[in-house]
Amino acid sequence: MSGIGVLSGQIAMVTGAGSGIGEAIATALAGAGARVAVTDIDLGAATRVADTLPGAMPFHVDVTTAQSSRDAVAAIEAAMGPLDILCNNAGVSTMRRIVDLTERDWDFNFDVNAKGVFLVTQAAVPGMIQRRTGCIVNTASMAGKIGVPLLAHYAASKWACIGFTKSCAREFGEFGIRVNCVCPGYVRTSMQTRELEWEASLRGMTQEEVTAEYISQTPLGRLETPEDVAKVVMWLCSPGAGFVTGAAIDVTGGANL
Repeated sequence: MSGIGVLSGQIAMVTGAGSGIGEAIATALAGAGARVAVTDIDLGAATRVADTLPGAMPFHVDVTTAQSSRDAVAAIEAAMGPLDILCNNAGVSTMRRIVDLTERDWDFNFDVNAKGVFLVTQAAVPGMIQRRTGCIVNTASMAGKIGVPLLAHYAASKWACIGFTKSCAREFGEFGIRVNCVCPGYVRTSMQTRELEWEASLRGMTQEEVTAEYISQTPLGRLETPEDVAKVVMWLCSPGAGFVTGAAIDVTGGANL
């Protein structure tokens, strides 16, 4: 399905858009005609991406604080207009065995992957409620649906993201606001590069062996790209998904079957 023009005139905010999946989402939404607020904790990275997209603007946001989340939404709406679309994509990971997990690991993952989704949604949704329209798409993970050795804290934070998504869909539906999430699998990003190094070390394997294992677990036979995820996000934001809410859509190549 071509997305050209399907989001014309809409204003979209994407968090964690300075690289990886977030950059691909921002690019896909802009390609569909939306004006994109490219937000990231690294303003330089956000600026680099925004400079490549028509009508886009960069903004700083630290999704782990309520004030920064509110300030970012206010700045975007003052500069670009009311938000039609929010993509809560900012995410982090660390990797340890459960017996070695620290509170810092747990809090770091939950602060970004779960609390961050809550705080930015809370900042953006009042305007959507007032206008009685809006679309929110959260980036969860297949780890939010299955147990994942070495990533128990990350998986827990993504289960929380899915639960929050479904609760928002129930609560905001009466206002015409749709809320969904995507659940990517083994995606080629800088985050995955770090995880390959960690997992290889923890399991006594080479990074090439871990990569081969990821691919062998994926029925479609390759690693996922950020663009694979972005295409689904763009569809969820489009009129074609106008009666879809509360969904947690697998974009995994079948890796979690």
